[in-house]
Amino acid sequence: MDSAPPPVDPRWADLRPRAWSAAGMILAGSAAVIAGGVWFQMAAVFVTAVMVWEIWTMIEPTRPTPGMLLAALVASVMSGQLTVQEPWGLLLFLVAPVAGLVALRRERGMWFAFALGVQVAGWGLVAFRAEHGFLWILWLIGVVVVTDVAGYFVGRLVGGPKFWPRVSPKKTWSGTAAGWIGAALVGLIAHALTRVGPEIVPLSILLSVASQWGDIAESALKRRVGVKDASQLIPGHGGMLDRFDAMLGASLFMLAFSAVLGVPGMAR
Repeated sequence: MDSAPPPVDPRWADLRPRAWSAAGMILAGSAAVIAGGVWFQMAAVFVTAVMVWEIWTMIEPTRPTPGMLLAALVASVMSGQLTVQEPWGLLLFLVAPVAGLVALRRERGMWFAFALGVQVAGWGLVAFRAEHGFLWILWLIGVVVVTDVAGYFVGRLVGGPKFWPRVSPKKTWSGTAAGWIGAALVGLIAHALTRVGPEIVPLSILLSVASQWGDIAESALKRRVGVKDASQLIPGHGGMLDRFDAMLGASLFMLAFSAVLGVPGMAR
């Protein structure tokens, strides 16, 4: 008689679907980042529009149609903003959040903040790729990915005290600190392989913290509206917002940082 398969450790129950989904997203994302230009723009516009739809459906799950219309509006607005380089174009970020305020029945403040933040962050990634080049966007993505991977594995292997159990019950201090260490290593690699100075190491840690706060902000939204995942689009990950929340926090941080202090060249 065949013996029953060994029980799956609950800590790793979602590892296989996460790994397969992550591999597919890495392939698609890498192709868009390397190609740059209109290909990266289209990918960013699509992902941003989907995330806005997910925010709506979390808040108003019984009314999907307005969410789809708002996502289409976001895609149209962002496509226009990426071709019209005028300061007044930034005001278009308010179109979808304000339209949603009119249609929403609850959580209007959360909707406005997240819809606006997601759009600005998506636009910021495209602008950052165009203005500062492939190496900088590769560094940004590398920090976010390493922070997430290190936090996932160390948090489950080591465990320990929770970082903020009321908002994000799965996050531990061990996983959080591991993310900072992983980000510092990414910074050291960038310093060794490019002409950017050693200040890239503390900047990488700050970027890691910003990405973690993006994750925490999305967790707060989900707890507020009583859902586990933003959607079920990505096996093992939930929705686009579940997967890219950290990237959004990192993008907003680098937009603010580059506006105040600028970004030095990285290529040798």
